[in-house]
Amino acid sequence: MANAKQIKALIKSHYTSDSDRFTTLALQIAAYEASNGHPALAIDIKNLVSKGRKDFTSLRILPTNDGLSDFLQVGEPSAKLSDMVASSRITTSLKRIIEEFVQRSELKKHGLKYRRKTLLTGPPGTGKAMTASAIAHELELPLYIIHTDKIITEYMDETVFKLKQVFDFINQQMGVYFFDEFDTIGAERAKDNNVGETRCVLNSFLQFLKQDKSGSFIIAATNHFTLLDKTLFQSFDDVLFYELPKYNEALKLIRKNLASFPFDFKLEMIMEHTVATLSHSEIRHACEDAIKIFILSESPFIKKTVLLDALAARKR
Repeated sequence: MANAKQIKALIKSHYTSDSDRFTTLALQIAAYEASNGHPALAIDIKNLVSKGRKDFTSLRILPTNDGLSDFLQVGEPSAKLSDMVASSRITTSLKRIIEEFVQRSELKKHGLKYRRKTLLTGPPGTGKAMTASAIAHELELPLYIIHTDKIITEYMDETVFKLKQVFDFINQQMGVYFFDEFDTIGAERAKDNNVGETRCVLNSFLQFLKQDKSGSFIIAATNHFTLLDKTLFQSFDDVLFYELPKYNEALKLIRKNLASFPFDFKLEMIMEHTVATLSHSEIRHACEDAIKIFILSESPFIKKTVLLDALAARKR
C-alpha cells in the first residue's frame, strides 16, 4: 500500500488546493500499486482521477495492450538522495537539479527554464540507476525504466515507432523516465555500418526530445560515454560524469553498509584493497557478502579477513 510519506503529501495537497500535485501523487500511488501486483486497485485509482479531472482521461498507469510493456516498466523509487554516496560534485549537481524542478513554478514566473533532462555517464555500478531512483523519490513521482536495447530492432521504422510510443507516454503520464543503456540509441553514427538508419533513429530521438513539452523528468544513462554522438550533449540540461569511488567515498560507503553490525577492526586498515579498483555497487555487494557470512557463522563480529576476502572476490 501507499507509504506514509505519500499519504501525508496527498492530504497536504488536498488542503492547499494544489490539484496538480494531488493528481500526480494519486497517480504515483496507482503506479506503485500496479508494480506491486495490485492492477485492479491501480485501475480504480486511475478511474477516480479521470472522473474527477476529465482532462486526465487519456492517462495510463501502466502500458498493457500497445506493446509498451515490452520495453517500459514501472520501477520502485526506493532510494533517497541521502542514501547515495557520491562525490561532492555529483551531490551538488543533483541537489540543484531537484531544487529547480521543485521550484519550477517560481522559475516560470521569471521566464526561466528548469532542468529536467539529464545525461548520466560512467563505469557500471557507480550510481546512475540509483540516481534515477533517488530523483523519483525526492520529486515524489513514479519511476519508469525504458530498456533501450529492446527498442532497437532490425527495422528502422519499427524502432522509430517504439520511440514515439515512449514519448507519447511521457507526455501523457508525468513521471521520471530512465533510458537505460542509452548508447544503444545514442552511439556515434560514424561507428555504425548502417550509418543512414542509425542517423535516422538518433535524429528521431533528438527530435522527440526537443519537442517534448511534458512536465516529466527525463534521464539517459550510459557506461560508454566515448561511443555517444556528440550532437546529443546539447540536448540535455546537464551531463553528469560518474567515477569509481575515491578513498573517502569508499570509506563512507563501507561504514554506511556495516553501520548496523559489529566488526573488530578499523576500516582504514582495509582501504588499500578497495580504492580505485571497485565500484560503489561492488563495494556494497562485498559488504553484504561479509554480513551474510557473519550472520550464518554466528560469529560475535565481522572479521577483517572475511571482509577482505569479500572485497577481493569482487575485484575486476
